[in-house]
Amino acid sequence: MDGKFTLSNVPSSAKTLVVSFIGMATQEVGIKSNLQIILKSDTEVLDEVMVVAYGTAKKSSFTGSAAVVDSKKIEKRQVSNITNALSGAVAGVQVMSSSNGGQPGSTAKIRVRGTGSMAAGNAPLYVVDGVPYDGDLSSINTSDIESTTVLKDAASNALYGARGANGVVLITTKKGSMGKAVINVDAKWGSNSRAVPNYDVLTNPATYLEQAYLSMYNGQIYNGKTPAEANAFANQSLPTNNNGGVGYQIYTVPQGESMIGMDGKLNPKATLGYSDGTYYYQPDNWYDELFNSGNLRQEYNLNISGATDKLNYYMSAGYLDDSGLIAGSGFTRYSARVKADYQAKSWLKVGANMSYTNYDMQSPASQDSYAGTSSANLFYVANYIAPIYPMYARNADKSIMVDSNGFTVYDFGDRSVGGNYKRTFMSGSNPAAMMELDKRQYLADVFSGRWYAAVNIWDGLKFTYNIGVDLDNTRYSRLYNAYYGQYSKVGGIVYAGSTRTSGINQQELLSYTKEFGKHNIDVLVGHENYTYEYKYLNGSKEKLFNPNIVEIDNAIKNPSISSFTDNYSTEGWLARAQYDYDGRYIFSASYRRDASSRFAKDNRWGNFGSVGGAWVLTKEAFMENQKWADFIKFKVSYGIQGNDDLLFNDVYGSKNYYPYQDQYNVVENNGDFAVNMSYKGNPDITWETSYSFNAGFDFNLFKGLLNGSIEYFSRKTTDMLYYMPVSPSNGYAVYPKNVGSIRNSGIEIDLNSDIIKTKNVQWNVFLNATSVKNKILELAPELNGELISGSTIYKEGKSMYQRYYRKYAGVNDEGVALYYMDVKDEKGNVTGRETTTEWNKATRYETGDLLPDVYGGFGTTVSAYGFDFSISCAYQLGGKLFDSGYQSLMHNGSAASAGQNWHKDILNSWSESNKGSNIPRLNGNDTYANSASDRFLISSNYLDLTNITLGYTFPKAWVTKLQLSNLRIYFAADNVALLSKRKGLDPRQSYTSANAMTYSPVRTLSGGIKLTF
Repeated sequence: MDGKFTLSNVPSSAKTLVVSFIGMATQEVGIKSNLQIILKSDTEVLDEVMVVAYGTAKKSSFTGSAAVVDSKKIEKRQVSNITNALSGAVAGVQVMSSSNGGQPGSTAKIRVRGTGSMAAGNAPLYVVDGVPYDGDLSSINTSDIESTTVLKDAASNALYGARGANGVVLITTKKGSMGKAVINVDAKWGSNSRAVPNYDVLTNPATYLEQAYLSMYNGQIYNGKTPAEANAFANQSLPTNNNGGVGYQIYTVPQGESMIGMDGKLNPKATLGYSDGTYYYQPDNWYDELFNSGNLRQEYNLNISGATDKLNYYMSAGYLDDSGLIAGSGFTRYSARVKADYQAKSWLKVGANMSYTNYDMQSPASQDSYAGTSSANLFYVANYIAPIYPMYARNADKSIMVDSNGFTVYDFGDRSVGGNYKRTFMSGSNPAAMMELDKRQYLADVFSGRWYAAVNIWDGLKFTYNIGVDLDNTRYSRLYNAYYGQYSKVGGIVYAGSTRTSGINQQELLSYTKEFGKHNIDVLVGHENYTYEYKYLNGSKEKLFNPNIVEIDNAIKNPSISSFTDNYSTEGWLARAQYDYDGRYIFSASYRRDASSRFAKDNRWGNFGSVGGAWVLTKEAFMENQKWADFIKFKVSYGIQGNDDLLFNDVYGSKNYYPYQDQYNVVENNGDFAVNMSYKGNPDITWETSYSFNAGFDFNLFKGLLNGSIEYFSRKTTDMLYYMPVSPSNGYAVYPKNVGSIRNSGIEIDLNSDIIKTKNVQWNVFLNATSVKNKILELAPELNGELISGSTIYKEGKSMYQRYYRKYAGVNDEGVALYYMDVKDEKGNVTGRETTTEWNKATRYETGDLLPDVYGGFGTTVSAYGFDFSISCAYQLGGKLFDSGYQSLMHNGSAASAGQNWHKDILNSWSESNKGSNIPRLNGNDTYANSASDRFLISSNYLDLTNITLGYTFPKAWVTKLQLSNLRIYFAADNVALLSKRKGLDPRQSYTSANAMTYSPVRTLSGGIKLTF
């Protein structure tokens, strides 16, 4: 469309031509033979329609808080899961790493306006095309998504009842546009690599051995030994498993000479590599060997869409092969979708939206946050193993050993396989062998269907029936190999199992919409019921017949099987009413009465709702002559919501569907039945309730140059679902209870500017920022305003994100770590503070709020003459967290830490020649050198370069010759870089702590081509 037009058969009486276009102000011009008409933007005309709860709404008349991420932004991100595309894109939304970290296909952890509960779920509700979604989010092809809307306050999500208490993410899939069929083909190829590096650890074998020597040497010196005695002791212990030795000899030293001299340096005559006649020992770079480089990522998507006056259709197919960072890790997905809306009669419209996904997630065990220090955790091992150990077993001629089965032989460091030495770190294991020979796979079939029928009864009165069905059948298999490792002693173990998740959601909605002059009303009443079922079956056996077949019948010993079924259901009655006068004054109210099967019958029902109002100031007479303001709306809302999602009190945070009931395990006892209590229920628990307030402005200024919003929000949660600690003598340690209250409050700013918007050049910039403060208002009366559990402290009037640590005071004159300790008088009053070298006697202090002061995102997009470039970032400022990964790397070299790597900061530890350092001396006998304290609190600031995209769209005149309507080539990079206070530190793991034990985020670099027919 080039803007040229010709009018024929114009009546001679016509004097005026009216010209209009969507988003432009209508103009009237006098008719003459040649006209040049330039339309101006009219932001009041361009009134964006948003997807909201149970329907749509004009953004100008919406009283709640919501943000939309459209398909243009989503398509730039190379992600297998939509949650990873929201980082930095929406004010008030923070994207954090899940327990699986960067494992392809994993779902990120989303928090909307902070955390509203201590022990209940804090994840938002996901809704796909109007119906809550129970499938795996990674089964949704992001190329099928038209928009993602995040509902953030009670006015916008109260209609979803309890399931929407932590925010709602509305996912709307694409549909056709009026006209001929359009075919899109998009193909991209690229590679994955590690986005967050290791900590800055020692990589030189000589440097490491010198520090290990120094730890043992100092232990002797400070124990009264002479330098010569200390040197002899350290050299003798270094290759052994005693006194902090590393257990390996990797240097060849001339006969009669020591490896480490009196100066603490490696003997200059020592050569790297050592043979005992049978094996050859040389250190390997475990990081380089364990992590694959150049992993292929390829994705292909095809969709066909179109629409007539009666039929709107969209169909798609996609293939994704997303390789992981380590062997045996990846995500392969085949997806298909068919969507159609049909105007069957003037009074009846029906529609269906069905998708099927088959995915294969290869996910090696022990690579998540639950694995911790497991010897099978490659991310832990790559960070913490000393740079002195061989990974491979080598023959005396230096060649890598291969066994009779053709497998590479790895050094297990326990004298059983690969050598005659024993590691003092991670002895008896080698994760490289596990990655090569062990297997873990999730193979899933996911079906999601949405159907509806809408009947126009009479003049704005409409009845709609929606039904959504989500089915997820996943087969799980796991093999512990029979050749090497701890399970080889039993001939290997095989596990196989399946899970079936089903969710059925039905909605019956009656709506009435009517205009009376300048008066507009919109009323909705409805009923919704939801049923959920989860079935689990798992079995295992030991001693495999064929070591490569992952089937239970392939093994013969110690059979074990388990199964269970969880059921959950809700029912809700809902109503909403909205009135506006001339688009100037808007009022809304909603009500929902919800029942949850998680509570006993007497406590099952809860009443929730919201009220809201908006005032469009720019429609007032006093704003008519204000040329700088195109649109300004003030909005305010208040609402009440419930939460029933109590989690189990375990590290996995799994859902508890029967929290009001005592729960038991059935066991065998001498051939008869026996039961033991696994969970203590409480029939009196009921809804956790949130009271949310939101107020702010939406605006569009300077003729469309600047638009956005600024909002204040406050969310008070009362009757929190919480596990109350009790004396274990009761037979249980905790039980669920409604107790206490907390409040999250803050400010959001969302700005968007079209700095340049001409025919050939467009330049857009966006910025969003959120500041959230958390405060505990009330705890259980019996706690007397304070609850301390380990390093966690909950205290009335303070943030739930503060911790309770000893305070580091530097080092004393001998380099020993010091900690502060309160001095008290006879009455127990604190009168002062002193230092102590005994950490266990030091006083613990509150750290203050660790939450960041502000987080958000920013970016820019530039388009000029067919070229387009965009960059987007996420950031966080002002918080702190406990860096447990760094703490572990600053150990003292004791026998308990021998063979574990050090951070390079250890080279600056206190010594007689470096007395200005506040890092404790390196002495294996010092007990509290790296004990937990505020010394390991560090800034959680970060800048995440989430995406860079560069593309070129070929001119229409060129592509039409190829029978195309559009042709674009592009380069895209995701998770490009993370800048944090310390190399290897990823503050996105949590609000309070971080480590180096989870699957690293993945950087993706790709090139692609998109064709439209």
